[in-house]
Amino acid sequence: MIEQRRREPAPEQVDPAIEALVQDIIGQVADRWTMLILEALHAGGTLRYTQLRKAVTGISQKMLTQTVRHMERDGLVHRTVHPVIPPHVDYTLTPLGESLGAAFCGVWIWAETHYGEIMRARAAFAQR
Repeated sequence: MIEQRRREPAPEQVDPAIEALVQDIIGQVADRWTMLILEALHAGGTLRYTQLRKAVTGISQKMLTQTVRHMERDGLVHRTVHPVIPPHVDYTLTPLGESLGAAFCGVWIWAETHYGEIMRARAAFAQR
């Protein structure tokens, strides 16, 4: 369905609510932590908080907590709290989160495909 919609001409009028949502989602997903958490959960499946923190190198506890809360709010992540002592919390991508991860997989493939061109362009720019 998405591929078919991409081939269609852009609508003449854009729904302001959709435009605001797109800008909000891009703002969040463009955040490196969201992308890295998406990748870690896609690769690892269900992860405990500590496993997720180890998988996302360099993220602080505060930033991880904030980011997964935003992802949960947007329906990208499902959080399961197990009532044990100490608390045991698991995170899993929802189908919506999986679909977003698949969409951004295209960015990875694009970067991998054009790596040489990008590096040559950067080197040429640095020499100017």
